[in-house]
Amino acid sequence: MNGIKNRRLISQARQFRARFAQGGESLLSQTVPIGLLVQWAGQLCGRWRERIYGPIRTLALFIGQVLSADQSCQDAVARGLSERVANGQSPCSLNNGPYCAARKRLPLALLVRLARAVGARLLEAQPRAWLWRGRQLVLADGSTVSMPDTPANQARFPQSGEQKPGVGFPLARLVAMISLSCGSVLAWASAPCKGKQSGELSLLWRLAEQLRRGDVLIADRYYASYFMIARLLSLGVDVVARQHQRRITDFRHGRRLGKGDHVVTWQRPKCPDWMSAEDYAAVPTTLTIREARFGTWIVITTLTDARTVDKAELLRLYRLRWQVELDLRSIKSVMQMDILRCKSPEMVEKEIAAHLCAYNLVRSVMAQAAELAGALPRLLSFKAAMQALRAFEENLRHAPGRRSGVITAILLGAVADARLPTRPDRVEPRAVKRRPKKANLLMQPRKILKNQLIRDKQHRMAACLS
Repeated sequence: MNGIKNRRLISQARQFRARFAQGGESLLSQTVPIGLLVQWAGQLCGRWRERIYGPIRTLALFIGQVLSADQSCQDAVARGLSERVANGQSPCSLNNGPYCAARKRLPLALLVRLARAVGARLLEAQPRAWLWRGRQLVLADGSTVSMPDTPANQARFPQSGEQKPGVGFPLARLVAMISLSCGSVLAWASAPCKGKQSGELSLLWRLAEQLRRGDVLIADRYYASYFMIARLLSLGVDVVARQHQRRITDFRHGRRLGKGDHVVTWQRPKCPDWMSAEDYAAVPTTLTIREARFGTWIVITTLTDARTVDKAELLRLYRLRWQVELDLRSIKSVMQMDILRCKSPEMVEKEIAAHLCAYNLVRSVMAQAAELAGALPRLLSFKAAMQALRAFEENLRHAPGRRSGVITAILLGAVADARLPTRPDRVEPRAVKRRPKKANLLMQPRKILKNQLIRDKQHRMAACLS
């Protein structure tokens, strides 16, 4: 990489970082690594010609696109044109073809590395007061996203078997691990919604190595399998989860810790079909598990010392799992990732990575605001933080040096003021009040119905002329 190209990449990386209130003296304001970003661009993008849409500029526009309310490529190109004019550069065309081609050239690994680097740096820089007894609490859960109905997407991410061919949409399954303290996505994996090794348990199995020794994983009962718990224990990770509905719990057995609270020994099940004989032999023959009853719930954990973690605190830990549901809702609803836009599987993977990278960048701003306000990031509104970033975007990128610090302070103060209301034990019915418009459901492929409408129109025209 020549010197001119390197200086241009560094300048673009600084502008990208400035948008997310980065560059101050705090450790939490250094979560976007400029040097590494330029290095990764050189390593992963190979040799490229000097274009309007270089790798870091395309990366910045792509992340801005998923953060914008419009989320169209045309909107991203228009914002790119505005940025060039503001920087005193020659204007470019509003044709979105070159930008779309640049997104295709952008390596998926660059988006993944940046997203994980931001999440990891937030963990390393966060105050110790945000942790639980000095340990990181990690939440895990899965969800699905849909995408345009193209042959390529259908081949990689088939639609649900309950839908007829031509009237459904491809579906991708997504499992993510999210930090409870700062809310950043630490790792994720995606797969089709059907087929071998595509279930949520299989995806979490792949992600387990991303956890650090000493972490505590909090998950729902779907993940409370013997082999998953054994794998996490081998990595030095403790587990808090709800008991799987198929496992029978008898509090008359085991070592009693209190009412509805005991420690039992689980026996290793038979070797499953997906596990090799060598891997099965490496799994311990027994596990020591604590089980505690809370009404109709039974919570299991590998934290077996009741003097260190009493029964009430165990319930508080498991109830924190609900935060991952709110995080996934923010990603899918607030950031509009529920329905993706890309028409090829490769671009779908990049679009997911861009959304999660943008999510971590917003979380880094919220972490800075929380640290300055002496609050916890979980007390701040993600949607309000995103709205503030959209409003301050141009000012942050183009403000003079002296003014940028003032604008950053105002932005962080606004984010810190957007506190979530206290709503303990909040419940809502799983129902929708607003009725949808009465429209017929598409029960046949759109192409067939369009051809039928054209034929009907032609018959009516012929009848009028006869």
